[in-house]
Amino acid sequence: MQTAYRAIRVALLGAGSVGSNVARLMIENKQELAQRVGAEFELAGILVNDPTKNRPGIPQSLLTSDAKNLILSADIVIELIGGIQPAKEYVELALNSGADVITANKALIAAHGPELFELAEQLGAQLYFEAAVAGAIPIIRPLRESLAGDKVNRVMGIVNGTTNFILDRMESTGADFNEALAEATALGYAEADPTADIEGYDAASKAAILASLAFHSEVPVEKVYREGITSVTAMQMETARQAGYAVKLLAICERVDDGLVARVHPTLIPLNHPLAAVRGAYNAVFVEAESAGQLMFYGAGAGGPQTASAILGDLVSAAKRHLAGGPGLADSVHANLEALPVQRIQTRYQITLQVSDEPGVLASIASVFAEHGVSVETVSQSAGAGGALLTVMTHRASEQALEQVVSSLRTNNSVQQVSSVIRVEGM
Repeated sequence: MQTAYRAIRVALLGAGSVGSNVARLMIENKQELAQRVGAEFELAGILVNDPTKNRPGIPQSLLTSDAKNLILSADIVIELIGGIQPAKEYVELALNSGADVITANKALIAAHGPELFELAEQLGAQLYFEAAVAGAIPIIRPLRESLAGDKVNRVMGIVNGTTNFILDRMESTGADFNEALAEATALGYAEADPTADIEGYDAASKAAILASLAFHSEVPVEKVYREGITSVTAMQMETARQAGYAVKLLAICERVDDGLVARVHPTLIPLNHPLAAVRGAYNAVFVEAESAGQLMFYGAGAGGPQTASAILGDLVSAAKRHLAGGPGLADSVHANLEALPVQRIQTRYQITLQVSDEPGVLASIASVFAEHGVSVETVSQSAGAGGALLTVMTHRASEQALEQVVSSLRTNNSVQQVSSVIRVEGM
């Protein structure tokens, strides 16, 4: 005898790669999901721009362009259209109607998360966003719930698959940036306009979310320091590898004095660090907590089926809460740590200089570092075009002191060019 389940109506906004996979899995696994939840998911409809367009595996009768009526008919709304508007408008409409909301929209959460969480709390609703950071990797729930009783000191992660694929190809094949980007585009890892990925905007949005959760404080995305990977060269990759490092675009969120710093930039990381082994378009997040110690979360950072998995995990959680009743889980931002500028961090640096090949150059360069209180750990020299190439590795120093060193080096008569400055982490 088949069990009769209560129905929970679900509105799906968007039928792109992720949305179509969510719809497919909800239809294919309908009975199994009902057994897990104790209620049956009824797909109330799918919001699309053109309901007449055929979408394989999705019944035409579910497609609609009427956002308002679809949202108001649902118990749970899944927002997968991306961007700020009209996504924000739809999420607010859903929350105001009493529906729980699930989203994978990192730009929306990074820019308007605090006000949306406050709205959800006022209305007793819940806003879920596991898929907004690192695709299928379960990182939001551990930070939001599992580690809520611990003190997280640092979160460091590869949270953009496109840039990791590009840097991995540059390292493994010796390709330059443009060659690796072209390959990423051909394979579908990079969009036609890859700016959000390669300039670090996507990773910065995710860093803002991770920092807010890890440190229970509001971290606006504009407070995240950001550099992209467009200036990373094949020579840098080779120099790094010879020195025992890999180059990764990292999102780093850490406690500094009485505040926090969130930053995204190319970073040297030792080859024996777990993040150095993350290849291709995969993501990984490395958490350092006071009691739990070091934790690593690794997996597919994008992809329709992979991200749909995270969405369905949130859907099951939302359905169970819906059945149990009671108010939603409020996000904690009561620590009120200030988001500080990147100049407040201390780390190590690798600086590559094109210099004149003549006596006294090393002494001149060393005096610049000493003048600003930056201690030099190692110096290596190789032949360069029209001079010599110096690679200087520093001990830990403040970002502010390093900026002063670089400024002085640019005006030093022995320095032809400051070729690169890259931060070193993971030691």
